[in-house]
Amino acid sequence: MKVIAAVDIMGGSVVRLVRGNPDDKVEYSNDPVETARKWETVGADMLHIVDLDAAFSTGSNSELIAKISQAVRIPLQIAGGIRSLEKAEEMLSMASRVVIGTMAYREPEVIRKLVKKNADRVTISVDQMGGMVMVKGWKESTGTTVADAILQFLAVGVDEFLLTSIDRDGTLQGPDIKTLADAAVSARIIASGGISSIEDVIKIRSAGCSSVIIGKAMYDGKVSIEKVKAVA
Repeated sequence: MKVIAAVDIMGGSVVRLVRGNPDDKVEYSNDPVETARKWETVGADMLHIVDLDAAFSTGSNSELIAKISQAVRIPLQIAGGIRSLEKAEEMLSMASRVVIGTMAYREPEVIRKLVKKNADRVTISVDQMGGMVMVKGWKESTGTTVADAILQFLAVGVDEFLLTSIDRDGTLQGPDIKTLADAAVSARIIASGGISSIEDVIKIRSAGCSSVIIGKAMYDGKVSIEKVKAVA
């Protein structure tokens, strides 16, 4: 199982939000580039870079993301506010993969074009609340279930999904193992949200997930990349 370190950027700083709420955040660093180097040094397999300003349509951290891509050697996957084909291609010039949320559900024909050109570099974000997929910074429901969303994008050639349980994200309350396990039966799943301990990581591995994103628990010192890798 791949171990991915999260670097969420808002206003040029590294932050963590609780349940995606921009008004409920903790700032951990004013140097995202140094934070990225730190997680590379301790052994992260990949970095998950989230442009929260782009996700909330309040700005962009593209220049910082470009600096991170030049500063580290491990792969990056970039998420947040990628809502056009042009933006996706811009991010792919800096990263191994892009994570697409809102655009995937609002403009599926664009995803078909993107996947056709970049078959193994597109991850679809499945951000769920109560079993329904949410978009637009987790504020709007698509009316689509997790299972239906995964089947829809598998059919057009998507090979990986980032599954986040919004109610647990940034809470350290533990991951939604049932939802992860159900999804992992049919697709490659990156698990995200609620992870607070090594025991949670073991449960995610047992659920069949291909990767795990470590965020708040890592920043708060509850788990380390080294220990997560030892059980992953």
